[in-house]
Amino acid sequence: MAESILLTAARVSTFDGDRLLTGASGFFFLRDERLFFVTSRHVVIDAPTKHFPNRIEIELHTDAVNLTQASALSVWLYVDGKSVWRQGSDMGGEIDVAAIELDRSALPPSVAMQAFTPAHLQSTLDEVEVGSALLVVGYPLGFHDVIYHLPVVRHAVIASSFGVRFQGQGYFLTDARTHRGTSGAAVVMRAPGTDPALPWKLLGVHSSRMDMNTRDLVLDESLGLNCAWYADILLTLTGNPAAPPVPAPAAPAAT
Repeated sequence: MAESILLTAARVSTFDGDRLLTGASGFFFLRDERLFFVTSRHVVIDAPTKHFPNRIEIELHTDAVNLTQASALSVWLYVDGKSVWRQGSDMGGEIDVAAIELDRSALPPSVAMQAFTPAHLQSTLDEVEVGSALLVVGYPLGFHDVIYHLPVVRHAVIASSFGVRFQGQGYFLTDARTHRGTSGAAVVMRAPGTDPALPWKLLGVHSSRMDMNTRDLVLDESLGLNCAWYADILLTLTGNPAAPPVPAPAAPAAT
């Protein structure tokens, strides 16, 4: 049996109909028996890059013992012309996190997964210091264990003051080597003595690498820093099932 933290993650592929667009990362979040799939918002829509998928596929394990067994759950991103994901904003602007509630009856009966819950969110700041060791659990460039369908982890450290909104935005910085495909990955910190089944704290959702517009592309290396949106946004996005806190955009017009 794989470590529980690896079973929180799932590889997600985006599609326009049957046309494959991109691959990314995501994870499961359970609240009041409602199951959500969480990823970066730019995975499901990104106007600047003209990325407008209408469907995603989430890879699921279907046998807790034999991890070679997996299937893809197809989820439409629009129903009756309206988007199904939840997104949010705050005083700094839009937050690059999306939560999609999954129909649990559509999951394979033998699905094998682990899910974070509100209890895995970090409630105090004094336990998280700059330089604290983290893991980013995802699928960089789509790379993963293709036999057992498991993600890989990258080691990271907190690179800015945790709890302080970096440059007024709802994220903190991590220092880690990341790649395309890591978007939507859970950023976690080991928490022994908490949940014995899943002894980790969910601190953030990896979004993108951060760089400087003034960096000399020839003389200066990339900073190697990344944005991780604070995971407590999930308390807002997974709230009242009848009324998402911020309406998501409608489906783009056909062209």
